[in-house]
Amino acid sequence: MRKEPDRQEATKRSRKWVTETMGTTVAPWKQLLFSAIEANSHLNHSSYVQLATIGFNGRPSNRTVVFRGFEENSDRIKINTDMRSRKIEELKHCPFSEMCWYFSDTWEQFRINGRIEVIDASNPDQTKLQQREKAWFANSLRSRLMYICPTPGSPYSSEQSNQEVKLDPSSGPVPAYCLLLLEPDKVDYLNLKSNQRLLFSSMVSGTGEKCWTSEKVNP
Repeated sequence: MRKEPDRQEATKRSRKWVTETMGTTVAPWKQLLFSAIEANSHLNHSSYVQLATIGFNGRPSNRTVVFRGFEENSDRIKINTDMRSRKIEELKHCPFSEMCWYFSDTWEQFRINGRIEVIDASNPDQTKLQQREKAWFANSLRSRLMYICPTPGSPYSSEQSNQEVKLDPSSGPVPAYCLLLLEPDKVDYLNLKSNQRLLFSSMVSGTGEKCWTSEKVNP
C-alpha cells in the first residue's frame, strides 16, 4: 500500500458520508455496509480494503487501497490511485475487479465484484473531470504529495529520495492522479458472528433501472 491517509481524517470521512447517505434509498447490501463502517469507525484500519485485478499473465494481482466513499446518488465506489501504477494497465486490459473488505470488530466481510472505470486527465467528459478534481481536493495535502513522487515500481535512487517534494495546496490534480469508480454487480456478504451469508446480484428492471436481488446461502 503506497498512499496512507491521515488516520483521524479517514475516520472522520467515513462517519461523514455514512451520516449523509443513510437518509437516502440505498441498495440492501449498502445498508449492511453502512452499519459495518459505523460500528468499526473507531478502528484506524477500517477504511482499508483489498482490491484485486487480473494481470497480463492471467494471474491475480492484489493490493490494499483506501475506500473514499460512494459516487453521489450511485453505488459506485471511489478509489484514488496513481496513473503510473501497474493496476491501471491491468484495468485497461481487463476492467473487472473484486474488492474484499473485512471488519474485524463485527466479523463481517464484503466481497464486491464489478467493473472499474478509470478517470484520468485525458478523459473527454468534463463532468467526470470535475469529479476527479473534487476527489483530488478531498485528499489531505500529504496524500496529494505522493502523486508527484517517483514512479511506483521504478528502480530506487538515493538522489530522488533526497529531493524535496512541494505542491501548491490550491493547484488542481496532477497528471499522475487518477480516480477509479467501481460499479458493483455482485456482492458476497458474510457475517461470522451470526453465521449468515447473503449473495446480492444486480439486474436491470423493465424500466431500465438497476435493482438488486438477494439469496441466503450456506456460509
